Amino acid sequence: MADDMAHAVTTLQNQLDHLLARERLSPIEHRALSAPVERLKHTGLTAQRIQRFHAGRIRQSHEKVPMADLVEALLEERRRDFAALAIELRRKCKPVEVLIDPTVAYAFVNAALDWAMPFGQRVDVRLDINTWPQHARLQVRAFNEGMPPSSAAQSDSLSWMLLREVARASGGIELEREITQDGVSLTVFFTRTVQSIDGLSTLDMGDDPTTIFKSMQGVYVLTVSPSLRLRAEVRDALRELGITSDSVVDFVQAREALTHRTPNLIVLDAELRGDDFDDFQRSVLRDFMEMPFVEISPDSRSFDMSGFDEMSMAKVGRTNIRESLGTAVMFELAKVM
Repeated sequence: MADDMAHAVTTLQNQLDHLLARERLSPIEHRALSAPVERLKHTGLTAQRIQRFHAGRIRQSHEKVPMADLVEALLEERRRDFAALAIELRRKCKPVEVLIDPTVAYAFVNAALDWAMPFGQRVDVRLDINTWPQHARLQVRAFNEGMPPSSAAQSDSLSWMLLREVARASGGIELEREITQDGVSLTVFFTRTVQSIDGLSTLDMGDDPTTIFKSMQGVYVLTVSPSLRLRAEVRDALRELGITSDSVVDFVQAREALTHRTPNLIVLDAELRGDDFDDFQRSVLRDFMEMPFVEISPDSRSFDMSGFDEMSMAKVGRTNIRESLGTAVMFELAKVM
């Protein structure tokens, strides 16, 4: 059926082109009729691919594929698609190699974009290494920005079916998805990762202090706390590392500050803990893709690094700011560099 559909759509498009050449259709009419034909063609091709992967008719030759290069090239190819749909694209790809067939990898990432794009006005694409286990991780997130999704948005669309069939046939691919009122999130783990990048390699914690000082120049931190004393202590501790900072008293001012300048890290006072605290963190992570946080904890001597979850954050005790804040800030920055 998929083959018959693809043949019929190709014939229809040829007839439209013929009518345009004979001036029986105007260019505007030709474009208007060609758009749904193109969508039908895409549907037919997707159905063909699903059929072939399901039947095991795809020959695969697993190679070391630089996934960052592949994803960047594909995003560049589809730049016009994003522009035509008025979708804002943001990406951040770290170098990592995966054992996979290059053609299969291309089809897989393409299908991931096809699945996510109808759900949002903004799409974030991120490629990095999962903390543990150290597998290459591809994240595609679509945010609707309060707008209704496209009529083509379906959680179990043909694109999703293709993703599942490619993952099953290729092996070494694990899928996770989340659908919320804000949009959708797809997380893919490539278990056949052959090169991992340790985030801490970007900043050796044992470097000479002068080298660390130079590496922190240009870093900007925003502190949110109602306490004048705490804001001053954070500012002084950061200044010792050569880090510039600003401070505000609440999340209203923090949101306003973010519209003027994007920080590299945000320090939050645990006194602000509550629904607004969590809402602020979620909105920042949605708007800025990667943003490390450090919480100033009421537990006077506490010192904890952030965990694996995106919403986790490092914690430094109130009486431990001068001794530990700098280490926490460097560690969190190293993870996103």
